[in-house]
Amino acid sequence: MTTRTRTASALALLLAVAALPATAAAATPETSHLEGQLPSGAAYMMDVPASWNGTVLLFSHGYTPGPANPARSATDDTTKALLLGQGYALIGSSYATTGWAVTDAVPDQLATLSVFTDHFGAARRTIAWGQSYGGLVTTAIAERHPGRIDGSLSLCGLVHGGVANWNNTLDPVFALKALLAPDADIPLAGLPDQATATNAANALSGAVDAAQTTAQGRARIALAAALHNIPGWNQPTQPRPAESDWDTRQANQYTAVKGLLKTAAFNWRQEAETRAGGNMSWNTGVDYARLLGRSSVRKEVTELYKKAGLSLKSDLATLNRAPRVSADPNAVAWMAATSSFTGRLTKPQLSVHTTGDALVPVQTESALKRAVTAAGAPRLLRQAYVDNAGHCTFSPAEQLGALHTLEDRIGAGQWPATDAASLNSRATAADSTTPARFVTYRPAPYPRPYDLAHPADGR
Repeated sequence: MTTRTRTASALALLLAVAALPATAAAATPETSHLEGQLPSGAAYMMDVPASWNGTVLLFSHGYTPGPANPARSATDDTTKALLLGQGYALIGSSYATTGWAVTDAVPDQLATLSVFTDHFGAARRTIAWGQSYGGLVTTAIAERHPGRIDGSLSLCGLVHGGVANWNNTLDPVFALKALLAPDADIPLAGLPDQATATNAANALSGAVDAAQTTAQGRARIALAAALHNIPGWNQPTQPRPAESDWDTRQANQYTAVKGLLKTAAFNWRQEAETRAGGNMSWNTGVDYARLLGRSSVRKEVTELYKKAGLSLKSDLATLNRAPRVSADPNAVAWMAATSSFTGRLTKPQLSVHTTGDALVPVQTESALKRAVTAAGAPRLLRQAYVDNAGHCTFSPAEQLGALHTLEDRIGAGQWPATDAASLNSRATAADSTTPARFVTYRPAPYPRPYDLAHPADGR
């Protein structure tokens, strides 16, 4: 079955919305727990407290490589317990398939919402929320099906969209290959199968490991990391280095680069290319000197190049001369149609990001703002930032504080104060046992933005 046939089938199943019989599981006097299966094959789960406050939270989970594919209704168990204790109904599906499953995820999530209504009645308020890849799914629901929700909350989301994501995932591996393994036969795109992707990832990872042993190699790894805006503090387990501790920051980036090679850059890319029907990213026409100039960590790169006695200008010229990767126009069209955004919000959205995210860098928020502003809807968007390292490393307090802020906007018709102090106050009021770390922050521009509000991006 082709990707487009699967998409049509998923939409047809949504129209049916008739779910297979649900089963009660682990029900308590305090909470009704239901599990079942949608016609698409996706599993769903629902938890409704006896003291339901009338609000249902439709949770979209993050990227799942498989084979396990469970339904989820919240980010984590602690946050889930707090939300149930405050009276929220929590629902979510597994999506019918794993991987870059937006064409399954959106209809499956909407079908789950329909099943909820059939079982429990119409909610007074419906909020879509999601984390990581689920932030992309949530934003797709917000743009394409605003009549089904009252607002949306994206946590560490891929709110820059699919084309921008895969373009920017290409840049660091392109730099690594060109500078560390220029003669190696390592395909960066157009990966026919998972075995090819794994072999390519292993080959480039070996070159990165060797480079990390020399000052020159470390400087070049830092340059590749800068093209993806990988921060120098990107895991909570890492001691936070001083702003000018370039060596420690590079060591932290090296760990993140190795993680990128192991996951998104090759194996996840291959799965997405299969869905798209070809390579959906390119770097033809990209000026890497200009791209570095927009990076949030360019200062580190210049300092490490000086320390290594390398010419940064020469290496950037090497990148700009290296053979480029061209996209399949049909694959780009598929990724744009399914996974990129217009910015045309009609219901309020709050988008929250940690400042030290290496997998989905905080600069994605700049891309979202760019699209929403171009579409004339900036009054509906607010963005907030948490001072922490890691991908989706929010405390329960921070998640509930963000949710309550969005609820205030939905109820009042205008945004309450969304400055860091106000958000921290709401977070602490919601859960005083976990941190509240909202900060005033302005992300750098996203290096390779692509959205449907700027047609020239398709060049």
